[in-house]
Amino acid sequence: MSGTFVGMPSFPKAAREAVGDTTLRANLKHATHTIRDKRARAVAELDDWAALREAGKRIKDETLRHLDTYLVRLEAAVTAAGGTVHWAADAAEANRIVTALVRATGETEVVKVKSMATQEIGLNEHLEAEGIAAYETDLAELIVQLGEDRPSHILVPAIHRNRAEIRDIFAQKMGSWGRAAPDGLSDAPAELAEAARLHLREKFLRAKVGISGANFMVAETGTLVVVESEGNGRMCLTLPETLISVVGIEKVVPTWRDLEVFLQTLPRSSTAERMNPYTSMWTGTTDEDGPSAFHLVLLDNGRTDALADEVGRQALRCIRCSACLNVCPVYERAGGHAYGSVYPGPIGAILTPQLRGTSSEIDASLPYASSLCGACYEVCPVAIDIPEVLVHLRERVAEEGGKGHRLEKAAIKAASWVLDRPNAVAAGERLASATRKVHPKRLPGPGARQWSDHRDLPELPAEPFRDWWRKNRP
Repeated sequence: MSGTFVGMPSFPKAAREAVGDTTLRANLKHATHTIRDKRARAVAELDDWAALREAGKRIKDETLRHLDTYLVRLEAAVTAAGGTVHWAADAAEANRIVTALVRATGETEVVKVKSMATQEIGLNEHLEAEGIAAYETDLAELIVQLGEDRPSHILVPAIHRNRAEIRDIFAQKMGSWGRAAPDGLSDAPAELAEAARLHLREKFLRAKVGISGANFMVAETGTLVVVESEGNGRMCLTLPETLISVVGIEKVVPTWRDLEVFLQTLPRSSTAERMNPYTSMWTGTTDEDGPSAFHLVLLDNGRTDALADEVGRQALRCIRCSACLNVCPVYERAGGHAYGSVYPGPIGAILTPQLRGTSSEIDASLPYASSLCGACYEVCPVAIDIPEVLVHLRERVAEEGGKGHRLEKAAIKAASWVLDRPNAVAAGERLASATRKVHPKRLPGPGARQWSDHRDLPELPAEPFRDWWRKNRP
């Protein structure tokens, strides 16, 4: 399915369907509560967590302020190390570049490391249309791909599936993608993992082209970094003859010393580990080890537009840990699919509208997909003030006058006219008090009616305050 999900219903419509799915809600509640409790314990082990968080914020802000400088420095370092750098202004250009690079090898299949950037541009679908099979090798991404599903979480794309559902997907679909699942496969985690291992092993050993993203790019040396927990990334990054990495331009950090901060905060905030089981780093190519050809595709796709927004640009600090999803009461109940983007949850609600704009119904609704409780800001390892950006984007949507906002603007304009005229206000108050016995107990309209189903509308007094004051305080 498309990685961009354009054309999906707005968040309120999609969420209304999701909250009615009791299995989905149970899966999400169990998974998010487990992850966030483990994360809290891992973070509490560090006395300097607040200092690391502030350091990460400052490094990212410094990089974004001078992004052009660091990207040019990165390009020079990658090229000097034997790699080739390509610049992609949007998803279409990135897809054309990757397709051409794969075709140049003569191969018709690739193995992939989990990558949000390639999902963002819909690379798998584009390659399929061009006759190239792209195989996801991350376990959760494999489940999503085999199930013809969509990812619903940044870190755990198949968080909405339980073990029984995964067993059924493996049993029914693995055979059409490669090695079939063993007969009598149960839903025991060890058996599911072994079935995936056997299925993927033949793909790792056969593939000549690997495609990845990157968690970080070090401008100082041209080094790319991928952190993961399963080892599939290491296989994809070392076995193929050609490696193509598609990476958002905001993933650059200036120096190795800067990288040290994020290699402490990312694993604890994402998987609640002290360090990732696999941290792969590569700098260009060598004759003795790894791929003989390396291509880096630097992806913009709306990032420079976000960078131009002084409030919204802090979303580009994101290191994709997903901690904000795991504490969000809205995400826990609605799930990731309702956001209509590969970036769900609080970070998706501020990042997606900046990357795609707010012209579509789904994108215009995302800044409102929050209770503004602030839990997301409290856990963010780079201190992105997500509530601040949400309010900022709501203001932008309102100014653009999207659906519902034209009526709101007209109402505000009418209220301003009345409030500027004390006599009109007094007349309105007297009329409201005189007719209070016939006022409805519930508000009209579906949305307003739901609100008043759980709240008592205030009763108007028998006389307006102005009249009471005039009588009692002459």
